[in-house]
Amino acid sequence: MLETIPGVGPILALTIIAEVGEVSRFHSAKHLASFAGLVPSTSQSGSSTWHGHITRAGSSWLRWALVETAIHTSTRPGPVRDKYPTLKKRKGNKIARVAVARRLATCAYHMLKEGKYFSEVISCSIGDLG
Repeated sequence: MLETIPGVGPILALTIIAEVGEVSRFHSAKHLASFAGLVPSTSQSGSSTWHGHITRAGSSWLRWALVETAIHTSTRPGPVRDKYPTLKKRKGNKIARVAVARRLATCAYHMLKEGKYFSEVISCSIGDLG
């Protein structure tokens, strides 16, 4: 099912499935993205809040697979390729890749949880990318 994502072959799909394991252990797609270490770090002191680089906590193999998927997906025709250049121009190449990887983690979560294909879940998670 994950092979319906453009640019994802059997190796990346199996890597994602193996690292995620049972998807029901994650309460939401945000928890899966956090497990992959694709969320920004946050520091708070009193009323001040700072957001930094990604946490890199959790599964490094899942993070690698999702970023690799983001690279391949952003070169294939579709909604990701339509939004990626704008984000890349505004934020830079590396940050854009991680942002797309985070959105793909959301897609993967819904695909595994609900048994849907990529074309059915892409509109809800990539729409707010740019």
